[in-house]
Amino acid sequence: MIAVIAELTIQEGKGADFESVFADLAAQIALHEPGNKQYQLVRSKAEPTSYRIFELYDDAAALELHGKSEHFRAAGQRLAPLLAAAPKIDYFEAV
Repeated sequence: MIAVIAELTIQEGKGADFESVFADLAAQIALHEPGNKQYQLVRSKAEPTSYRIFELYDDAAALELHGKSEHFRAAGQRLAPLLAAAPKIDYFEAV
């Protein structure tokens, strides 16, 4: 399995908008990506503009499908104006 942790920092005051777009995206992933086993958003208690997304995929093909999906690309266009910095994405092997 492949794990992904994405670090996102959003603009001040944009949390509700960000979380709404994310909820729509997560619902689409659940419907259309059987190779995705987890797609969880968490927000920092200490810094409310700091988020992490924990993702878990069956394999590289499932991760590739996610990145190329229409729902992911559409959400990216909606999320981009809410970000304060470029996302930091790390890839892991689940053990």
